[in-house]
Amino acid sequence: MNTSEIALRFDQEKLEQATYLLKAVVQPTRIAIIDILDQSKEVNVGELAEILEVSHALISHHLNDMRSKGILNARRKGQKIYYSIAEHAVLDILTCINNCNH
Repeated sequence: MNTSEIALRFDQEKLEQATYLLKAVVQPTRIAIIDILDQSKEVNVGELAEILEVSHALISHHLNDMRSKGILNARRKGQKIYYSIAEHAVLDILTCINNCNH
């Protein structure tokens, strides 16, 4: 095959967005959080810590980082903060990974 016949199948903007999202959720705990939020729509730190059986501090760290990167929304209700998915493209990427046959 001649190299002049090879072209990228993705546009640069999509590649950059996918890379940004993958870097933001690269850890198993973060993928689990996204999965839970996809199913529950809105969850607080305590609920996530209980479901994942990890510390509140660890969950808070992941949530704050993903929120600062635009992946999650946060809504305060009284003493608790409820998180939801803000960037739904992350779900598409994780679905693709989950459906991968390898």
